[in-house]
Order: sequence, then structure tokens, then C-alpha cells
Amino acid sequence: MISFLFFFIILLLALLNTPLFAILSLITIYLTLNSGGTLTGIIIEMYRITNVPTLVALPLFTYAGYILSKSNAPKRIVNLANQIFSHIPGGLAITTLVTCAIFTAFTGASGVTIIAIGGLVYPILIKQDYDEKLTLGLVTTSGSLGLLFAPSLPIILYGTVSQTSIEKLYIAGILPGLLLIILLSIFIVLKRKKEIITLKQTKFNIKEFYKAIKNTIFEIPIPFVVLFLILKGIITLPEASVITVFYVFIVEFFIKKDLSLKKDFIPITTESMIMIGGILIILSMALGLTNYLVMEEVPMKIFEFIEQYISNKYVFLILLNIFLIIVGCMMDIFSAIVVVVPIIIPVAKNFGIDPVHLGIIFLANLEIGYLTPPVGMNLFISSFRFKKNIIEVYKATIPYILILLLGLLIITYIPKLTLFFVN
Repeated sequence: MISFLFFFIILLLALLNTPLFAILSLITIYLTLNSGGTLTGIIIEMYRITNVPTLVALPLFTYAGYILSKSNAPKRIVNLANQIFSHIPGGLAITTLVTCAIFTAFTGASGVTIIAIGGLVYPILIKQDYDEKLTLGLVTTSGSLGLLFAPSLPIILYGTVSQTSIEKLYIAGILPGLLLIILLSIFIVLKRKKEIITLKQTKFNIKEFYKAIKNTIFEIPIPFVVLFLILKGIITLPEASVITVFYVFIVEFFIKKDLSLKKDFIPITTESMIMIGGILIILSMALGLTNYLVMEEVPMKIFEFIEQYISNKYVFLILLNIFLIIVGCMMDIFSAIVVVVPIIIPVAKNFGIDPVHLGIIFLANLEIGYLTPPVGMNLFISSFRFKKNIIEVYKATIPYILILLLGLLIITYIPKLTLFFVN
């Protein structure tokens, strides 16, 4: 009776939009005390998170991403990508895909990408006679691209929670991330070729291209240099985050002068730290919950249950994909990582799935989950940003979701694609 009443209260709190960290805290404390445990274990887990050396990279990369998003960097990056791709059919659309991937890799927030980059390119696409439905689906889908590329915050968080090498996850995400962009680019090019040939393709202009490179010379190399230095062992991930945020700060505030210390410094700092503060509280509470689940052997019980009905690794993977897409459309990516990862890792391990491969599968699923009707987060952000009926957004994104599902199947069932550079 007490348990039923407790979970009814939790459900009511969730419906009232109570912050996730508060709900997780209540669940963790209740389950721990109800099983005869003490709060000491939760406190130890909260303390343990402060000793994770890679965790400092989360707030710093977040801060760097926010600085970039508030500057004119998105416009400069869009212009450069447009100079590269505009002379081919669907070039502006490919520009959108590439720019959004770069931007999401830094901010770790697909919603921010839709608002910042999507809001910038949407009217340009419409002006260049792109079909409105195609354009709406494109900018909505593009928001979740980039989560597999360095210095992606979800990868850092996944590596921290699962105790998987973040460096290996960065390497593993390169080919799967490129695969998704290439598949979507092919789809766009084919769609544009079928349209009436009254659309003018921009000729490649070497002077404009040089000018665009000159304008982005400080920003474009950042992810490549960061990844190179980490993989070469020259700097660690926390050191890379410190260098990145310092570099971005100097570039946007003092070299490019897009931002003002007087007007922008405090709002940007406040906004980014509120976000990361919420993530850290959720993470500490989720680790306390994980401690309870491990003590109660919940993952092993789940595996034993699954083993009765599923003995095939590939059947397990397809069911895992379905489950993770549902999780991705119901929860934000940071919450999903800290809540779900500790449960599925032991089960996947028993099926012989490589932990690095599992990480890429997990993140690729959540990319698609953001777009999955009826409650995928990006669908509502796009509906609000572009003032479109949510049903219109659903219809516009379905073709893109099908393309991404094809990519997900390739990533899931061809592990060599993910592990090629890792091995």
C-alpha cells in the first residue's frame, strides 16, 4: 500500500513538471531506505562523482558551446559550408546538415541548434525555392546530428557513467556520424534532382571561398585540433576543455568582438552553468539509484528474464534499439544516459556486445528518439520555432527518420564500422 501510494505521488509530481533531479532523489532515497539500506551509500556516490577527473570537461565544453552559439560564429560557419556545397544540387541543404553537426557537437543540445542554425538557414532555404515540407523536416532532423562527434557532451557523460574510454568513443563516433550525414545528403540530392530544373546552382567562387575560410579560421579548426591533441596523448580531456573554453572566450570576446564583456559575459555564464548544474545534480542522484540497482542485482535479474525469451544477440540488439528510441523521445539525452546506461550495460555485456559499440548504438538511438512522434523533443522545439502545426512537423520528419533508421541498422549490425579506427 505504501509503495503504491509513493509511486502515485511520483507520477503526480512528474505530471506537474517537477524537476527530474527532485523525482530521482525521492525515488533513490525511498528505494534505499525501503530495502534496509542507509543514506550513506547515496552520499558516497555523490562524493565519488567529484573525483571523476573527466567530469570537469562537461561544464567547460558546455560554456564554450554557449559562447559560440551567442556569437556570430554560426553565421560564419554556415557561409563557409555554403561556399563549399552550394554549387551541387541540394548544396544548401548539405550545408545545413554539416553546420548543424558541427554546432551540436559543441553545444550538446540539439534544441539550441534548431533555434540558432535552423532559424538562420530556414528562410534562406525557402528563398532558394526548397520545398517547405522538405525544409521543415531538414532543419528539425539536423538538430540532433553531431552527438557522435568530438567534443560531444553526451559522449563525455556516457563515458563517465559507463566507465568507457571517452577517447575511444570519440574515435568510434567518426564513421557512424559521417554515415548518417552522407545518407541524409544523398536523400536531399536525389530529391532536388527530381524537382523542376529552374533552380539556379551557385557557381564555385574561389574569392568568396577564400573570404569564408578567412572569416572562420579561428573557429573551424577547434574540434579537429582538440581531437588530434587528445588522441595523440599530448593533452588530457580536462586539459582540452580548459584550453578550448579559454581559446573560444578570447576569440569571440576580443578578436572577433562578437560579444561584449559588459552585456554578454554574465548572461552567457549564468545560462550555461544553470544547464550544467542541473545535469550534475541529476547525475549524482542517478548514481545513487544505480548503487541501489547494483546492490539489489536488478541488471542480472533483467538479464535472467531476457535470457528466458531471447538467446540471440541480434534479436536483443533490435529490441534494444526499439527500447532506446522510445527512451529518447520520452527523456532528454542527459537524463537517459544517467538513468538507463547502468541498467543496460551488464545485460549487453552478457551478450558479448563491445562497450564502445554499445555507446555509439545508444547515442545514435537517442538522436532518432529526439525526432520520434508523438513526443520527440525536437519536434516541439521546431513547431514552436517555425510556428508550424505539430502534425505538419511529424509528416515532414518521417522520411528523414526512415533514412536515420537505415543508418542505425548499419551501425548496429556492422560493428566494424564503429570499431574500425578503435581497433
